[in-house]
Amino acid sequence: MKVFVAGATGAIGRPLVRQLVAAGHEVTGMTRSAEKARALEQAGARAAVCDAFDREGVIAAVGDARPDVVVHQLTDLPSSLDLRRLGEAYAGNDRVRREATPHLLEAARAGGARRVVAQSIGFLYAPEGGAVKVESDPTYDDAPPPLDKSIRTVLEVERAVVGADGLEGVVLRYGFFYGPGTYYAADGDIGGQVRARRYPVVGSGAGISSFIHTEDAAAATVAALDRGAPGIYNVVDDEPAPIRQWLPVYAQALGAKPPRRVPRFVARLAAGPFAVMMSTQLRGASNARARRELGWTPRYPSWREGFAAELGG
Repeated sequence: MKVFVAGATGAIGRPLVRQLVAAGHEVTGMTRSAEKARALEQAGARAAVCDAFDREGVIAAVGDARPDVVVHQLTDLPSSLDLRRLGEAYAGNDRVRREATPHLLEAARAGGARRVVAQSIGFLYAPEGGAVKVESDPTYDDAPPPLDKSIRTVLEVERAVVGADGLEGVVLRYGFFYGPGTYYAADGDIGGQVRARRYPVVGSGAGISSFIHTEDAAAATVAALDRGAPGIYNVVDDEPAPIRQWLPVYAQALGAKPPRRVPRFVARLAAGPFAVMMSTQLRGASNARARRELGWTPRYPSWREGFAAELGG
């Protein structure tokens, strides 16, 4: 199968390209960087050097590849997470999703693709009702800043992909990524914050997180090339867990001291309502549909095994 991957050199793009090549697919990876293009070629893919904001360039690159499937993994995430300035930091990521998605969909149609598989987020569910959500549950449309703009942008992308004329649109709502090149890597920003004891459990610590290793996210993406009906799938591990449970395990795997605990009002003053919501109200996601319809099983069923394997704890 011919596969065009936009965002082929990111934290999920790299393992995705490797897995696609290993599975025998003919892969074209899009990147803005000539240096990263060489890395793609060394991985066995064909490189297309192109700026995602260049509509005509994207159409030409996809048209040249003539893919069966276009995979949308474009992001522009900040390297660090200053919760007080996330709105500014995430503006670039929102922009690439908002402006580049129409280019990719237009290019996919023009290039003869039958399916588009696009990245979304698994932590966009409204903090109401049960702790673990399925794809049809309400989304957090009135989230506090800076999550509000990002969720609206992601939902625009989801609607555009699933409703794309002439294409099978598949959206993968990934959990929090861990693995090489992510915030939760040993050298990632959250890893550094936890070692410095600047990533506390706030209040009850009841906020639920759903994680996914980048290798497992890539494997689900490979499965979505030709399995599953068009629509939305949560791609997360089997164990959604409250922060009060997973954060001490993560710290231990890093070889760090246990996280501090702080009251809600202190966290609100120091980091704003977003931090409080994440630690106390966030909802997790169920992977039942992805397991059932994509025929996918995560290599790391739980963050417990994944943290230990990834961080050496």
